[in-house]
Amino acid sequence: MKAIEISSHGAPDVLRLVERPDPVAGEGEALIRVAAAGVNRPDVLQRKGHYPVPPGASDLPGLEVAGEIVAGDAGALAAAGLKVGDRVCALVAGGGYAELCVAPVGQCLPVPAAFSDVEAASLPETFFTVWSNVFDRAHLARGETLLIHGGSSGIGVTAIQMAKAFGATVIVTVGSDEKAEACRALGADHAINYRTSAFETEVLRITEDRGCDVVLDMVAGSYIARDLKCLAADGRISIIAVQGGTNAEIDAGAVLRRRLTITGSTLRPRPVAFKAAIAAALRQHVWPALDAGLIKPVVHQVFPAAEAAKAHELMESNRHIGKLVLAW
Repeated sequence: MKAIEISSHGAPDVLRLVERPDPVAGEGEALIRVAAAGVNRPDVLQRKGHYPVPPGASDLPGLEVAGEIVAGDAGALAAAGLKVGDRVCALVAGGGYAELCVAPVGQCLPVPAAFSDVEAASLPETFFTVWSNVFDRAHLARGETLLIHGGSSGIGVTAIQMAKAFGATVIVTVGSDEKAEACRALGADHAINYRTSAFETEVLRITEDRGCDVVLDMVAGSYIARDLKCLAADGRISIIAVQGGTNAEIDAGAVLRRRLTITGSTLRPRPVAFKAAIAAALRQHVWPALDAGLIKPVVHQVFPAAEAAKAHELMESNRHIGKLVLAW
């Protein structure tokens, strides 16, 4: 098969088109002929040498794919209501940048009605992440207010739509007025340009000093202290990345007085059973909204797989709104 490998750690041009042996599906696995693969921030970190591959995972980048099941564990597929020939999208621990990819059957989901492979490939990584961190860990409830940092990112556009579908008020932070407009078009109730306004001040103004209930934070660092200032009593911060660094100052007194929670998680190293449980929840609660057109994929640009380096360059520029996808 053809694949995109990381020839050495470094700039985007270390991504090379190569030939690799075809992978073989084992017990509990499906072999997918990949039509499209999503590009995500962890792929960039892996390319730079900052995101180690979990034991047993492929060294090829790529955490989400869409395509056709061409082989696999017949019993596991049948138990999941799947079979050879079905179109699926899947979350994987690596190996997505290839013409063939092995995925645990429990992490495969049917392609929503009327979705293209490109659209389907844009779903798993962000949908699994948002469900796990916003709904499972931070317990966002109907009627609450969610603050999303990086509202125009792949995670952001997913979180906006999922939160609105479940009855939350959504505030986002973005780096330009263009991105603010795009987020509002997706359903965000308020968009704050962090380059021109202090988001913690704006959140308190918008909420009439009550604050927000949940913060989805992919920055960390100095943002954590600012997040705490704009949380309501019993508020929760869910950290999913540390683009601003790992060191943070915390007002422990505020945490005590207002019963605040700081949590976070990284998805890639979690066991298959954990990810399969998320997939089951998504299929039950979110996939019907996708089928009905209430939540839509937001794909900024599609690149031929051989041009993965260009996709990484765009990812690092932060000029995109939504997801970047590779197509074979």
